[in-house]
Amino acid sequence: MTQAEDREASGRHGLPVAAGSQPLPVSASPYTGGAEFELLSRVARPRPDLGGALKILSGGVDFAELFKLAEYHGVRPQLIESLYRMSWEAVPAATRSSFENFRRIHGARALFVSQELCRLSEAFDRAGLRYATFKGPTLAALLHGDVSRREYVDIDIIVPRQQIDDAERMLGEFGYRAADGPRAYRRAFLAHLRQYAFVHPDSNLAVDLHWNFTGTHVPFPLTPEALWQDLDTVIIGNRAVTTPSRENLALLLAGHGTKEAWRSLGWICDFATLIDRYPDLDWLAIHERAAANRCGDTILLGCAMAEELAGTPVPRPLLGALEKSSRVRMLARRLAGDLREGLPGSPEGENFSDFHLCERRIDRIVGALRLAFIRTSGDYDAMRLPQVLWPAYYATRPFRLAAKAMMALGRRTRR
Repeated sequence: MTQAEDREASGRHGLPVAAGSQPLPVSASPYTGGAEFELLSRVARPRPDLGGALKILSGGVDFAELFKLAEYHGVRPQLIESLYRMSWEAVPAATRSSFENFRRIHGARALFVSQELCRLSEAFDRAGLRYATFKGPTLAALLHGDVSRREYVDIDIIVPRQQIDDAERMLGEFGYRAADGPRAYRRAFLAHLRQYAFVHPDSNLAVDLHWNFTGTHVPFPLTPEALWQDLDTVIIGNRAVTTPSRENLALLLAGHGTKEAWRSLGWICDFATLIDRYPDLDWLAIHERAAANRCGDTILLGCAMAEELAGTPVPRPLLGALEKSSRVRMLARRLAGDLREGLPGSPEGENFSDFHLCERRIDRIVGALRLAFIRTSGDYDAMRLPQVLWPAYYATRPFRLAAKAMMALGRRTRR
């Protein structure tokens, strides 16, 4: 029962990567532990610890490894900005030139993506389609006031479920093409993800079109119904673009980070920056809303990760709940330790991290059972049947998953 196979057709659903670069495999990690990660955690946080970073630099770092690690975690803009503020202390001239070249390319790409987002936003408004955009340049503007201060590779837009076909047609009019095959294939094998990817062939820019925030087999702290009841805007260029409210953004970022096992320092620093930038948010109400959707631990876990790796204090109203939750504290220690040690977030390509969203054992059991009977792209790749026989995958999937589980167990036993 894995989500990794469901992402085989599109690598954009794993770790965030820099604009214009290629995403790393979900389970890949270039890092082997050391000063480089500690340096990144100090410069990528909402209030960079430049004094601590200078001490690490004075002890020597591998700049090639540092940049590769920063790319993996999607924090190159924060790294370069902090190195600039430290007058490029201890940075070799050739490395500095390479870093500055990336900043120029990233800045140009960020402006292009932002312009395209504004163009699409105007078209959605003109067509009377309801939408909200999140992550990407929207999140960069909200958290940093600058679309180039975060790394991103695509545009994320959510629309009501009943407007998916209209939104897809509009994207087609702008030259975007489905990245994952024809509509019949997507509806049969990808609809449970509740998002489709579209790519423009000229710019290679991707738009992820959502109608929900996670797959059908697990809960999520933010529902589409709650999203549409509380929208906000952010200024991108000279246009007001529709976004989730700040409270809903907190639920979204915490849910997304938990779903992906918080295996990116960039996601942790996003959540930490939200805490730091918007201190007046009603965190107790936000936690209660998540708990009502059976995902209260996502907020606590996000706060714990932000404190552990970004030095951001836990909001005072949540201190008591976090102290009482042994599950969250244990999970935060393990996930933070894995990041520091550079361990893959998903052993042997199997991705069970979605189930971190489930606080209750019954939700994990129900989710696993649902996933066992969902047709996925992995089923089709394993046995390519003609469309008329696609219903047969409901019967064959449990056997294929059982065989994969036995093979994985055999590998572990041999070790």
